[in-house]
Amino acid sequence: MSKPKSFNLADLEKILDATLVGNPECVVDNLATISNSNDTSISFITNKKYTQHLNDSKAAAVIVSSDFEIKKDGNYLKCDDPYSAYAKLTHFFKTADHDFPFIHPSAVISEDSEIDENVYIGPNVFIGPNCKIKKNVKINANCSIVKNVTIGEDSLIHHGSVLGSDGFGFAPSKNGYTKIEQLGGLQIGKKVEVGANCTIDRGALDDTVIGDGVIFDNQIHIAHNVMIGKNSAIAASCAIAGSSVIGENFQMGGLSGVLGHLKICDNVKVGAHTLITKNIDEPGEYIGIMPAQEHKAWTKSAIFIKNKGK
Repeated sequence: MSKPKSFNLADLEKILDATLVGNPECVVDNLATISNSNDTSISFITNKKYTQHLNDSKAAAVIVSSDFEIKKDGNYLKCDDPYSAYAKLTHFFKTADHDFPFIHPSAVISEDSEIDENVYIGPNVFIGPNCKIKKNVKINANCSIVKNVTIGEDSLIHHGSVLGSDGFGFAPSKNGYTKIEQLGGLQIGKKVEVGANCTIDRGALDDTVIGDGVIFDNQIHIAHNVMIGKNSAIAASCAIAGSSVIGENFQMGGLSGVLGHLKICDNVKVGAHTLITKNIDEPGEYIGIMPAQEHKAWTKSAIFIKNKGK
């Protein structure tokens, strides 16, 4: 078992660009919630409702906001954004779960694909033809990088995701459906994180494009020829239909959807369980969900909304 990592508060003050109130020689060796900490933990308060747990907490030190009013003796690291400081600390306390570079013996990699330096490819990964995996990419177990896929530097693909799968293209006729072969590719930018069991289709002719810094939660489907701008964030179980063009800094709540062939401008936030059915040309927050209620109340609400639209 590896020895726990430890830091004194003087070092963490510099690392987090914080102001220390307390003992600079105090040593912490784990990161914990305020209610489940021990006497060598560093904890954090990012929501005022958790302040009530501070009196009973055993934490050796607590990260708080710069304007936090200290009412209990102890060690505090005051900073402008406690949540960002917490996020930064998780990297310091994270234990290594793999080595770079590494390609598991069970991985299948096409001779027509290129693997750059310092890449991790986990068990049972399939990488098909004409794929390019750039440096410092990690592809976890059971992923399929199907065809014509480029994954940019420092990107992370979680377990079970499928990238570059066939888009849903069929030409209807009186005799049924004729499949449209997907001849395009999938371009994934730098520092992209794709959650577990996501599916991103390659394009029909042009490429599907995922911009730099995009983050996907688990179980997301991005259809063929979608373009998503950089630094966008999409929560679990969302779907974006084919050929929609999404701007930068797009944020999408869970269980939401975007219909096909739409354009959404930069800096749009979509609330959970919302369906976008038309173009969005103005930045802002958009939501179309109605809170759950008894069936009779819902029926009355639905009639009211329908009549208001006339």
